[in-house]
Amino acid sequence: MSDTPPYWCAEPQLSNFTVAQRRQIYEQSNVTQVKKGCMRYAVNWTEVLMFSEIPRNFEQLVNESWSLEKCNSWEYDTSLVKSSIVIDFDLVCENDIYPTVGLAALNLGGPIGVYFFGVLNDRIGRRKSYFLCLATLITGSLLTASAMNFWWWATSRVIVGLTIPAVYQIPFIISLELVGPNYRSFITVMTCMFYTLGLVLLSGITYFVRDWVYLTLATSTPFILYFIYWWFLPESPRWLLAKGRIEEALKILETLAMVNGTILPESFKQKLKQKMMMQRTLSEEKRLKEGPGVLALCRTPNMRLKTILITFNWFANDMVYIGLSYYGPALGENPYLSFLLSSVVEVPSSLVCWLLMDRWGRRWPLCLAMTLSGISCIITVTLPPDAVITTLVLFLFSKFTISASFLIIYPFAGELYPTPLRGVGIGTSAYIAGLGLVLIPFINYLGRENLVLPLLIMGILSVIGGITGLRLPETLHYKLPQTVEEGEEFGKNWSVTDCINCVPKRPPEHSNSYEDLTERLEMSPTTETTALASGSARPKFTRQQSTMETPLDSSGVVKMTCWF
Repeated sequence: MSDTPPYWCAEPQLSNFTVAQRRQIYEQSNVTQVKKGCMRYAVNWTEVLMFSEIPRNFEQLVNESWSLEKCNSWEYDTSLVKSSIVIDFDLVCENDIYPTVGLAALNLGGPIGVYFFGVLNDRIGRRKSYFLCLATLITGSLLTASAMNFWWWATSRVIVGLTIPAVYQIPFIISLELVGPNYRSFITVMTCMFYTLGLVLLSGITYFVRDWVYLTLATSTPFILYFIYWWFLPESPRWLLAKGRIEEALKILETLAMVNGTILPESFKQKLKQKMMMQRTLSEEKRLKEGPGVLALCRTPNMRLKTILITFNWFANDMVYIGLSYYGPALGENPYLSFLLSSVVEVPSSLVCWLLMDRWGRRWPLCLAMTLSGISCIITVTLPPDAVITTLVLFLFSKFTISASFLIIYPFAGELYPTPLRGVGIGTSAYIAGLGLVLIPFINYLGRENLVLPLLIMGILSVIGGITGLRLPETLHYKLPQTVEEGEEFGKNWSVTDCINCVPKRPPEHSNSYEDLTERLEMSPTTETTALASGSARPKFTRQQSTMETPLDSSGVVKMTCWF
């Protein structure tokens, strides 16, 4: 939307000439393009045209002693860029920073929105938050398409930015919480593959739709179709269990079982209810409805350390991945082809990452991907300025590796944060990481004078992020922490030995998680006798505790504990 085509000062006195002839004057002389098209000689065109009517002779008539003046209007070469806000709002010369400000405005809305929707995610549920996010996105896009000036456009981009990346994260969280540990890698890769498909389609749409207003509508109005999901998208059963809404969670679990061609056992339902069979006080009910706040992320030492490391890695990933995505069209000769290639390399990146995540887990692939991406960015500093193809190849390799780490950071964060804090945790990390995205447009703006400077900055940040990520605990094969207490205990016993081990070991089977509701054989006396006679092991009985609080009087309660 903010592409800048070649431009030159408009000369009303040359209106009798064709655009091609005026462009020829622009290319062959300095009459109308002093200081990159921002200044012009104060030419008396009436006098000049008395001596020559052929544009190619104008260069000989230029007198450098003429006084200079600022251009107050411009003409643009629309052979490649048919329409953009730069053309419509004259965002050139002293206003050429405005497109960068507009991109920063889009990224400014992201941190605010991702935290706001993250809090809603844990308060009102994943499903309602998603549709509210969709409505905000469509509203901001329609306002963008109707913008009459730059500041209207920039404000509209802030509204759109409120939904980015929340509109991507919320359904990802739902997907992550609907499956077991063995399918989380598949869910992540599948989500990212469709994200990449969207980028590939975007390169084609921007190639064929050259009007920025139509481009805005073409990339936003299809979101209206997602409201059909209202009748199909389930709420996260983990979120419902975390809020104590067990009956609603059981209905969704029954639907999941039916879709998978099985039946939810009654014994599973009973065990699930037993874990939550406690009459809560009013204050406890209120706490469950509201959920723990953002301060719970830093209240305990282990949770605080994990939050800091996740956030920093997310910050580095966001800056490098988005920075390279913005930077891609600036490399190579064809911006559309460069962006297409930078998007296509994410497909093999996702597939390779899928294999590594199921074998090596999350921690080491994250470290290797970020480190390799940073090194390839830094190498570009040593290349000569005319090594355009080599720079493009290194850029594509860097995009390949950072895409892998960007894919890993989402499930890694989701698996480290406990369910009551998953929405606000991811929202907080993405919020702080999003603050870095406000800087990225200005860092890329520096690349107009020095092409490799942004790559150097992003490379150093990526290497640091990859190394610090090794301190996070591995999550492969582990159950999602369901409570804040489980989240604090997870990874508390981290050691260097665990970190060096590239292939994570499977954790012990015993757990108090909601996922660990395994079926046990209930044997009758006859069955037990038969089992002992045949030499089978004696069946193991489990002692479970159920506590119920009943009112004693207006000042206290009595606790009744039953063992069975």
